[in-house]
Amino acid sequence: MNLSSPAISNFLNRELSLLAFNRRVLAQAADQRIPLLERLRFLCIFSSNLDEFFEIRVASIRAKIKLDSQATEADGLLPKDVFRHITQQAHSLVAEQYRLLNDNILPSLQKEGIAFVRRNQWSEEQRQWIQNFFRSEVMPLLTPIGLDPSHPFPRVLNKSLNFAVELVGTDAFGRNSGTAIVQAPRALPRIIRLPPELCVVKDSFVFLSSVMHEHVGELFSGMEVLGCYQFRVTRNSDLFVDDEEIKNLRLALQGELPQRHFGDAVRLEVADNCPHDMASFLLQQFELDQSDLYRVPGIVNLVRLMSVPDEVNRPDLKYPSFQPGIPKLLTKRLDIFSNIQKQDILLHHPYQSFLPVITLLQQAADDPQVVAIKMTVYRTGTNSVLMEHLLRAAQKGKEVTVVVELMARFDEEANLSIASRLEEVGVHVVYGVVGYKTHAKMLMILRRESQGYRRYIHLGTGNYHPGTTRIYTDFGLLTCNPDIGDDVNEVFKQLTGLGKANQLKHLWQAPFSLHANMLAAIRAETAAARANQPARIIAKMNSLLEPEIIDALYEASQAGVTIDLIIRGVCSLRPGVKGLSENIHVRSIIGRFLEHHRIFYFHARGEQKIYLSSADWMERNFFRRIEISFPVLDPKLKRRVLKEGLQPYLADNTQAWEMNSQGEYAIRPTRRARYCAQERLLATLQTPVISEH
Repeated sequence: MNLSSPAISNFLNRELSLLAFNRRVLAQAADQRIPLLERLRFLCIFSSNLDEFFEIRVASIRAKIKLDSQATEADGLLPKDVFRHITQQAHSLVAEQYRLLNDNILPSLQKEGIAFVRRNQWSEEQRQWIQNFFRSEVMPLLTPIGLDPSHPFPRVLNKSLNFAVELVGTDAFGRNSGTAIVQAPRALPRIIRLPPELCVVKDSFVFLSSVMHEHVGELFSGMEVLGCYQFRVTRNSDLFVDDEEIKNLRLALQGELPQRHFGDAVRLEVADNCPHDMASFLLQQFELDQSDLYRVPGIVNLVRLMSVPDEVNRPDLKYPSFQPGIPKLLTKRLDIFSNIQKQDILLHHPYQSFLPVITLLQQAADDPQVVAIKMTVYRTGTNSVLMEHLLRAAQKGKEVTVVVELMARFDEEANLSIASRLEEVGVHVVYGVVGYKTHAKMLMILRRESQGYRRYIHLGTGNYHPGTTRIYTDFGLLTCNPDIGDDVNEVFKQLTGLGKANQLKHLWQAPFSLHANMLAAIRAETAAARANQPARIIAKMNSLLEPEIIDALYEASQAGVTIDLIIRGVCSLRPGVKGLSENIHVRSIIGRFLEHHRIFYFHARGEQKIYLSSADWMERNFFRRIEISFPVLDPKLKRRVLKEGLQPYLADNTQAWEMNSQGEYAIRPTRRARYCAQERLLATLQTPVISEH
């Protein structure tokens, strides 16, 4: 196939690339080498990812089709063509997901003494207990809605569990509509553990859907239930806030959030026993077509199985527990400020603990020499220990400023709550710049010392979220380098005040200099290759989409630059195309931990420049977000980033999926000894503690 032909785009489609990523996640659920309960967890992660894919990406495509848009992205596909490909692939993926669940994972769990007991398997004792449970715990929360002229089809919440019930008979008022809707309360667990004395195997569960299905007739006294069918609708969950009309971002967001649960429908899931007429009726209610219908042989809300691995005490069926390491330097002195004065400190999560960052903020809150703290918050969790330290710092009279990103998708409500708590104790809370998400991860502490004020800085590739630092791979840098401190202070001035953007000494910042500097770094490698000098680019990130960057990489490849791209998720670049990108190799690492750090290496004529960042190479990160990319200046730490953040992933032959020019991924067979980057890093960096160098 000649990919240089005008008929074939040099760019792969974003949505189809995202589906390809989810296919790799689903493959983890099929991998027999992975512990069984972790395979179940991967199946749930796939479901969650697919939900968000429909809520955001498919919703956007459908909106374009509705407007009859003929606009295309760099891949050249029309929205209607993209939607057709999505539909075909998504149906295939869902079928594979349920095949894995029903034919592989559930039977394997049963053999291990973890059972999900179906209705036709209940013993008489189990039936009696389940009936009592339904009447005492479930039935009081249910509100059956019979459909007639005075009871129209209810507003069904996004991703909620519902039942369409077919009835015959006449009720007390003479009504015989024949159809009712029952919504499962969100307060109830979807998986119910049976008492030990009723368990045939040690851990026995029943689905809430089975309990309701069995006893739904008790809601319709005197009528006969002909059928009861699960269904679940997925809705557009993207929030719309008009940047030009907005006067108060917080109030605008508070007004928009409640509508997220009732956006336009984009997908309908029904149990596979649902009759054609009922499915067509439901499609009509949600204004969907047959292509939007997903029939599934099992429960329609697989994400709710996510709780099972945590409820079952079977460590032999899970990943081994680990204790994140602490750099040796930080174990010697209790005063973290003196440690940072001595040298820059690099933290590699989750292999190394996030505790030093928490300790830094804790000591800053209590240290009388600390006069001010500034921090960005994108995602931090609802009960964050970091927020507690900020609250205490403010209560002790320190100047505390927090830039809270209210538009962090699906964390908006948590961030609104955090903002309110901070404001109550006098923290200066700002919401960045309207129209630009504040995605940079920065913490700055101003401390009065004998030589004057000194700034202590933490910069990271990941969120200030102690929970995700246990499962996301990220780098964090602790430094008191005065030039970096000046740069970070300048960025905070932009976020909280007004004025022109001044030139920074070390940081590359979006939306001002990040894109131009990345292009310049790529083109410098291109120039070196053309001059027959060594040239090398290694880049690790979540997503690669921005067309100008991709074109620059193509040009670099044609000049002879060796380029390795480690991209977990979406990639629009086509590698290995003769005459275009034969010097570019793309791989994706999918494993126990979510690969999240962004690392950019440029040979730079032997200088070996390394930048860490919160930003992917995407248009939104370059032009619609406030991002930073920061250099690793210490030569020893540069070697660590290469040794821990790039080289292991290039050597991985166990969890590395290599991409071909068609956008297809495969784990290549090899005769080399098994090498898994995440396992090697875990063995190297977790407790016992290691030296920083």
